[in-house]
Amino acid sequence: MHLDAILLARLQFAFTVAWHIIFPSFSIGLASYLAVLEGLWLLTKRQAFDTLYRFWIKIFAISFGMGVVSGVVMSYEFGTNWSVFAAKTSPAIGPMLGYEVLTAFFLEASFLGVMLFGRQKVGKTLHFVATCVVAVGTLSSAFWIIAANSWMQHPVGFVLDLHGRFVVNDWMAAIFSPTMPLRLAHMALAAYLSTALMVGAASAFILLREPGQEASRIALRMAIGMALVVAPLQLLIGDASGKQVGEVQPAKLAAIEAFWETKGHQAFNVVAWPDRDIQGNRFAISIPEFGSLITHGRADAVVQGLKPMGRANQPPVAVVFWAFRIMVGLGVLMILEGLWGAVLWSTGRLNRARLFLLYAMVMGPAGFAAVIAGWTTAEVGRQPFVVYGWLRTADAVAPVGAGEVSISLLAFLCVYALVFTVGVLYILRIVALGPEAAPSRPPPVRPPGSPLGAAPLEEGAHGH
Repeated sequence: MHLDAILLARLQFAFTVAWHIIFPSFSIGLASYLAVLEGLWLLTKRQAFDTLYRFWIKIFAISFGMGVVSGVVMSYEFGTNWSVFAAKTSPAIGPMLGYEVLTAFFLEASFLGVMLFGRQKVGKTLHFVATCVVAVGTLSSAFWIIAANSWMQHPVGFVLDLHGRFVVNDWMAAIFSPTMPLRLAHMALAAYLSTALMVGAASAFILLREPGQEASRIALRMAIGMALVVAPLQLLIGDASGKQVGEVQPAKLAAIEAFWETKGHQAFNVVAWPDRDIQGNRFAISIPEFGSLITHGRADAVVQGLKPMGRANQPPVAVVFWAFRIMVGLGVLMILEGLWGAVLWSTGRLNRARLFLLYAMVMGPAGFAAVIAGWTTAEVGRQPFVVYGWLRTADAVAPVGAGEVSISLLAFLCVYALVFTVGVLYILRIVALGPEAAPSRPPPVRPPGSPLGAAPLEEGAHGH
C-alpha cells in the first residue's frame, strides 16, 4: 500500500468520521429516549421513569459534547485536505450544511441549556417541551447531513458552471435526492437501535448485580421492545435501500456482493475473498441464483458485474464486501436479542436469565459497530468518486504533500485517543453506578452567624 497524500487524507477523514458518527448516533437515540421517559413520568407520575431520565441525561450531555467536538474537526478537513472538493461542491453542499447549523444545531443549543439545567426553574411542562425540541433538533441534524451525503451519492438537480462547480438549479431535487428518504430512515433507525442496545447493556449489567432494581428492569424491557420492533424493520429498510443502490450505483452493489461478471442467475456469495488483482474471488461459498433474487427480485435478472466497468472505476471490493456482512451479521444478532428477550419477558423469566443478561451486555456496542460498518459500505463503495459519477476522489484532494497530511493524521490519532478514551471511560463509570445510585451526601449546614467551631446542623435539623 503506497501511502500518498490521497490515501492519507482518506484515512484521516475515515478515522475522524468513524469516531464522530458514534456520538451523534447515540445523541439522536438518547434525546428521543429522554423525551419518552419524561413524557411517561408526567403521565404516570412513576418515579422510576424520572430516575431513568436523570440518569441518562448525564450520559447524553457527555455524548452530545463529544459529538460536537469531533464534528467540528471534519469541517476543517474540508479546507485543509479537500480544498478542491470544497471549492467545486460548496454551491450545493455549503447551503445544506449551513441549514444544518441554523435549524438543527442552533435549535439544540438554544434548548439544551433548559433541558440540562432548567428543570427547577421553568416548570415540568416547559422542561418537557425543551427535551422534545432537542430531540427534534438531533433528528433535523441527521436530515441535513444525510441530504448532503445522499446528493454526493446520487447527485441531481444541478448544472456545472464555467469553473466546474456544482450549481444547484432545483433545490427540492437536490435535497430530496432519490436515495435520501431510505437512507435517512436507515440512519435514524440505526441510531434508535444503537441506543436501545446500550440502554439494554447498561440495564443488564446493573441487574446482574442488583436483580431487584426497578428502574433497570423497566429500561431493559423498553430496550427489548425497541429491538424487537426496530431490528426487523431495519432489515427491511436496508433491503429496500440495497435494491435502490443497484439502480443508481451498480458498482457499489457489485462490490457489496462481489459480482465480477455481468449475467443473470447470479449466485449469492455468502462468504468470499474478492481480489481486484485477479478480477475475481479467490474463494467463495455461494448459493446458486440467489444473488439475482435478493438484488432484483427475480432469479433470472441480469446483474451488472465489476469487470466490464474497468478496474479504474471499481471500489475496494474486499472492504465493501466484508463491511456489509459485518453490518448484516450484527443486525441478525440484534434481531435475536429482541426475540430472545421477548420470550423470556413473556414467560416471566427475564430477571433470572443470567445468560441473556450477559448476551445483552456483550451486544451493547454492536449498534455502533454496525453503524461504522454501514457507513464504510456506503462511503468506500462510492469510490473512486467523491461525487458519484462526476468528481473523482483523486481530483478532489488539496494540493498538499503526504508529509503534511501524515503529521495531522498522527496528531488526530493522539488527541482522539486521549480525549475520547477519557470520555468513554467516564460514561462507563456513570453506567457502572446505575440509575439508582445513592446521591452524594450534601455538605453540612451551619446556622447563620455561628462561630467556626460551632457544631454544624444536619439536613432537616432545627436550630433555636
